[in-house]
Amino acid sequence: MLHFFRFLFSRSFIWQLFFLLIAIASLLLIVFYGLQWHTRQGNFIAVPNVQAKSIAEVKIILDEKKLNFEVIDSARFNPDFQPFAVIEQSPLAGEQVKKDRKIYLTLNPANYNEVRIPDVIQITRRSAESTLRAVGLEIGEISYIDNIGKDMVLQLRYDNAPIAPGEKLSKTSRVDLVLGNGIRPEQ
Repeated sequence: MLHFFRFLFSRSFIWQLFFLLIAIASLLLIVFYGLQWHTRQGNFIAVPNVQAKSIAEVKIILDEKKLNFEVIDSARFNPDFQPFAVIEQSPLAGEQVKKDRKIYLTLNPANYNEVRIPDVIQITRRSAESTLRAVGLEIGEISYIDNIGKDMVLQLRYDNAPIAPGEKLSKTSRVDLVLGNGIRPEQ
């Protein structure tokens, strides 16, 4: 035990401990500054707004900023945009990112598909709305007529004309619902 304490306070042990602390401090400094350099700490680029631009324009804009892009989806049609124009981007315009960051783009398809109207007659409003949205249709006006089935779908309308299940409409079309109000019709 006495040898151990003598060794702890010996000159060789103290020098080795000193060199060990210097080596650890040096290693920590190298790792800290190396990571800052490797991750380009504080070196940001503002993401440009590429909405409503074509892929060719997007490529030029993002190449100038040294950013990459990837198209992630092009199934949702938006009539406000040209075909193959960017309708969404992530990260959003103005956000700060680092060089070579990938920008994810959603494109507007060239045209939109037609979908068959599902049979939602005689089911509840809630179920009908879910089913219609699932096939890509939007819900328009809701009107009520006298019928004992409260919130039961009685008729579908498009452009103020009745439509039958199985007919085709363009995706994103607005379908109006005629529902029962829960009042028995007079006879």
